[in-house]
Amino acid sequence: MSRIVFLLEEFSMKVFLEGLIPRLYPKLQFLCISHEGKQDLEKSIPKKLRAWHEPGVKFIILRDNDGGDCLALKLKLKNLCADSGRPDSLVRVACQELESWYIGDPDAMAEAFGDARLSSIGARAIYRDPDSVRQPSAEIRKLVPSFQKVSGARRMASKLSIDRNTSKSFQIVMKSLAKFNDEFSH
Repeated sequence: MSRIVFLLEEFSMKVFLEGLIPRLYPKLQFLCISHEGKQDLEKSIPKKLRAWHEPGVKFIILRDNDGGDCLALKLKLKNLCADSGRPDSLVRVACQELESWYIGDPDAMAEAFGDARLSSIGARAIYRDPDSVRQPSAEIRKLVPSFQKVSGARRMASKLSIDRNTSKSFQIVMKSLAKFNDEFSH
């Protein structure tokens, strides 16, 4: 059986993917393993990649960029995978945070948080390029004071649209999943 194993930086990303993937790719088999932040994820990558011997598994490492150098981060994570004997692992970076993906779909935010005014945030200069928003989680808290990372991930997973989302990093991850979905269903 073919499946994707996600190695993730944080629990909210696990909650998000576990809600989103079955809705968008119902036949895609996957497992999400969350970590306690960036350092925990990076320490875990070599151990998990070396120890995992299940046939048909494809690994996706997914981490927030958090204002860092995206290319340097991606190279560092790819090198960790290659040094661990899994150069075929896919590394994807959420720019800047998972919450950038939410900002990329204002209609989904309006629906998820029950506030029609959120539909218009995409017209504001600061939100036009969701991947360049410095601290998206802080920006969302300004817009939705009750925002919590885990419950927000759950709400947004049920509403986010590939077609409407303007986050480039979200689109790259979704294209990767679509490719795996096509590959695994043949």
